[in-house]
Amino acid sequence: MAEERKILIVEDERKIADTLKLGLEENGFYVEVAYDGKIGHQLIVTHRYDLIILDINLPGMNGYDLCRAIRYRDPDKLVIMLTSMSSLDDKVEGYDAGADDYMVKPFEFRELLLKIRALLKRTPGQAVPVGNVLRAGDLEMNLDTKEVHRAGQRIKLTAKEFQLLEYLMRNKNRVVSRADLAINVWDVDFNTNTNVIDVYISYVRNKVDKDFDYKLIQTHVGMGYILKTGGS
Repeated sequence: MAEERKILIVEDERKIADTLKLGLEENGFYVEVAYDGKIGHQLIVTHRYDLIILDINLPGMNGYDLCRAIRYRDPDKLVIMLTSMSSLDDKVEGYDAGADDYMVKPFEFRELLLKIRALLKRTPGQAVPVGNVLRAGDLEMNLDTKEVHRAGQRIKLTAKEFQLLEYLMRNKNRVVSRADLAINVWDVDFNTNTNVIDVYISYVRNKVDKDFDYKLIQTHVGMGYILKTGGS
């Protein structure tokens, strides 16, 4: 239930933080606020939160480092970065740090609320249809340990790369469009002005396919991508 969900906002702009807190509380969430990155980290260590909203330019500890610290403690913790840093490089660094979503200020509160609710639907246990291991050819993904192996070789992925590969594996042998990936991996409506998805496909390909003769992740020009098993 939404009223049982606890959210931590780590934001040094007090007006934004306090307005967010009020809006989320009006929508049934329990909300705490930290105006400093180190204080936010202390709260995360000592309290349980279902979702964390982070600014990047924070005193004490920046949002990238804080997100990495969160991921180190709990790989499944839900994190949204909410920041004025809008370049593609900023977004890539945010996702690499482990953010589940990335929003740029100024923003619509209703959109943030939609993203929060979408992420909370993905709480542990809900997204695993059969067992806790996904397999596609010689590629294996353990959803409990967050480990990926191909032909017995360990593949290290960032949190966002793991989510992207997981979606491709769940839809193996089926072409998925960029819009599919935007909605289901990034929880955002597809934005034709960004190539974040293509960048991350390249990252995952480099790790999953580079050292192997058979390339699992294939491009269907004008249609999207497919993780294809068997055949060449």
